[in-house]
Order: sequence, then C-alpha cells, then structure tokens
Amino acid sequence: MVHESLNLAAVWKLPVVYLCENNQYALSTASTRTTAGTSIAARAGGYGIPGVRVDGNDVLAVYEAVKTAVARARAGDGPTLIEAVTYRWGGHSMRANLPDYRTKDEEREWMEKDPIARLHSELERRGTSIMRLKELEEAVEGELDRAVRFATESAEPTVEIMESSVYAPHAPVTEPADRRGPERTMAEALNEALHAEMTRDERVFVMGEDVSLIGGIFGVTRGLREAFGEDRVRDTPISEATFVGAGVGAAIAGLRPVVEIQIFDFVAMTMDQVVNQAAKFRYMLGGGPTVPLVIRGPQGGGIRLAAHHSQSLEAWFAHVPGLVVVAPSTPYDAKGLLASAIRDDNPVIFLEHKALYAVKGPVPTEPYAIPFGTADVKRTGSDVTVIATQAMVARALAAAADLEKEGISVEVIDPRTLVPLDEATLLASIAKTHRLVIAHEAVKRGGFGAELAAVVAEKALDELDAPVVRVGARAVPMPYNDGLERATIPTQADIAEAIRSLF
Repeated sequence: MVHESLNLAAVWKLPVVYLCENNQYALSTASTRTTAGTSIAARAGGYGIPGVRVDGNDVLAVYEAVKTAVARARAGDGPTLIEAVTYRWGGHSMRANLPDYRTKDEEREWMEKDPIARLHSELERRGTSIMRLKELEEAVEGELDRAVRFATESAEPTVEIMESSVYAPHAPVTEPADRRGPERTMAEALNEALHAEMTRDERVFVMGEDVSLIGGIFGVTRGLREAFGEDRVRDTPISEATFVGAGVGAAIAGLRPVVEIQIFDFVAMTMDQVVNQAAKFRYMLGGGPTVPLVIRGPQGGGIRLAAHHSQSLEAWFAHVPGLVVVAPSTPYDAKGLLASAIRDDNPVIFLEHKALYAVKGPVPTEPYAIPFGTADVKRTGSDVTVIATQAMVARALAAAADLEKEGISVEVIDPRTLVPLDEATLLASIAKTHRLVIAHEAVKRGGFGAELAAVVAEKALDELDAPVVRVGARAVPMPYNDGLERATIPTQADIAEAIRSLF
C-alpha cells in the first residue's frame, strides 16, 4: 500500500509529504529483523522522488527537512519521503502484558536523547532566557490541561447520538413520474448520469484503471475525458487500495469522487480503506464529517471471466454500518440511482452487473434521481412474492410470465438499494401473497437473501403460509467452463421451480 501510494503520488506529482516516524519496533519485533535494505527513506529512489533520513529526536533537524519538503510540494515538484528515526519508550499497547523484548541499556540510551530536553538545551545555547523557556513550558502545560478538562467535563455520548452518527442524511430527491424515454443500454444510462452530475457539480471527478483514455473496458466512462479533461477523469495505476484510499481522502477534503473498480472482485484489495476508513470516518468523529464517495464497478458472472472476476459480493458490504449499497437491474434504475449516489454524503457501494451492461430499456433523457430505500414492484401479483436483485430480476419476470399460464400470480420486487432497505414494500407484498422466494446470483450461504429471510421471519412470520425459499448460486467459485458457469448461476427455470415448490 505504501509503495503503491508513493508511486501514484510520484506519477501525478502530488503535493504530498510522507513522514515515516520510524520508532524501530513493531509490537515487539525490531525493524532490523523484518525490514530489508538500508533505510525506509531509500525506497524513495525507486519512484524518482527525494528520500530524506533525519534524526527524529532532533526537533530542528525535522523542522528543516519538513520545511524543504513542503516548499518542494508547494512549488509543484511532487512528493518527498522523510524517515524520522526515533524510539518508542513505552510498549506498543498499554493493554499488552508482554515479556521484556528490549534491553535496559538500549532504553536508557534513547531516553537520554529526549527531543524536548535536547530542544531546551539548544534554545538555551542560542540565548533564549530561562524566563522565556518557563513561559513556553507553562503555555504548553496549560493547553494540555484545557484539553484534558474539556474531555473530562464533556457529557457522555448517548445511544441516540451514537446511532445518528453512522450515516449522513440522504440527499432529498424525487423519482420522476414518467419513466418513458429512448432505449438505452445500462452502460449508456450510467454514462448519462456521470455526464449530468459532472456538469452539475464541478467537485465530481472520476478515477480508476483505464477510465480516461479508452473510457473503461465496458464503456461506462466513454467521452468523459473529452468533455471534462484529464484532471477530472484520471487513469490510475493498477493499485486499487491506493486510488480507493485517495478517493476516501478526496471525499473527506470536500470533493465528490467516483472511483471505478474495473472488476469488482478486486475490491478485496481495498477492504481496509472501505471498511475501516470510509465507513467509519463520520462515526469516529461524532457524526460531523461526510464522506461523499461512490465506489462503482461490475460484479457477477455470465460472461466466462471465471473465479476471480465473477463474484457477487453485496453481502460483504451490507454487513458494514456506514456503507450504502446499491444494486440496479435496469438502465432506468441505474441512471437515477447513480445520480443519487453521487449527490449523497455517504460512501456508496454501487454494484453494476456486467451481464446487464448491454441490456436496453427506456431511460428519460433529462437528468433525474431515484431516492434510496425505495423498492420497485416490477410486476404485481397475488399468489407469491419474488424478491430478486440485479440479473435475477429479468429471470424472475420471465418465470412469472410463464407461471401465469399455470394459474400462479407472481409479484416481482427489486429492492434496488440493499442498504437502506425498503422493508415496508417487501412486507406489504408478503402480507398480500403469503409466500416468498428470494433470488440472487451470489452463493446462497450467507448471501443477502439470508438477511431478507431473517427480516421476514422477525416481522412477518405469521403472514407466511409456506417456508421462505432462497435461490442462489451453487457453493463453488465461479467456473470458467461455459456449461459449468451456466449450471452454477441460477436460471429462470430454477426460480420457477422454487415458486412451484410453494404450492
């Protein structure tokens, strides 16, 4: 991650100062036993940027090194890596009860290099009076005392404050009454949303692998570079953790980044940035900041991209408080939901099924947005409810049309957003039909369908006349073989059979 970050900063000549506070130990293991090479600073040479190693306990030396690096960054000359060699006097954690792993002589030697005592002596040598030094010490002690007093005198946070700090309010939008428009593929609809939102708000920018020059491997970002320039449509190195991390930082700083994961399976490389940074940042700071970030890209199978390029991972993100999870099934939904995602002040995981990019449907020409937490009843019925997501929606609709010939009336609902979830629409349908089938492409075990089934069991069990039936992929990694892939992903026939099993 650090290497990829240094590379990206060097390529883009970003005004960044990397300061490594090298205290020479992990929890208990010395860096000399785990880190190859002469120094951390030497790594900078591989990226064509300055690397400076400085005595981290010499305040003035650190000041001069940082001053030079900041001036270089402000002049547009790019990043600098500074390694400040210091020492951790205490343990890595106050809670860890560990055996001694350092000698007393080593600890004593470094304590004698106390940076505050050294600065005090240097200021004395340079003629600073004892009175002035005492004033500085008292000023610092006073500031620390005020900080501690503020903390100890502050009220304890309440459960209400805690829970309200997870998500920022969603952007208020109204879905259009008229859904008519020219036929567009889902890729074209997403492209229209990006064009509209980038025109509407100059803070919106796009970055990811191959999104600029060629417009993305599925064509979703085609034409954006020509319309908005390379500053707002940025090709990145193949380093998902780095550019997603940059997106988190940009969002916190006030921009509205749209980050494309070229194939969504590789979001696994970014889980620290997504789960521990983006999702938690607002919460950790008491509900004040916002992280208006969209992480979008293709998931799912059906086009023979095998085990590492075909997973459906929505359940991972639905489990994480702080993330919004969106999964459109039609071009109309994709355009409106992406507009809402870009306008929203929360980190949004926007999942596009790669097998749906070429699917066409009516899309209004003018910009519009669809509010989060509103399911769409794709077909009304009275005998059984099918809740389906992404590619399974069309298959559920096809199964419903066939079953109508057998006298079975099927209601098909697409949640559209998994978090927040429109429970009211789903439960109202079950109260009418008294039967439920859930269909998604992800592996059934631990999939989002299990969460839906649990919601229904907790809130509408008495409404059910039959057990909930889930339809999902076989519990295997996605195969490359065409026949095996088709055998792994749920089909229209699988959904129809699940519905028949309830009667």
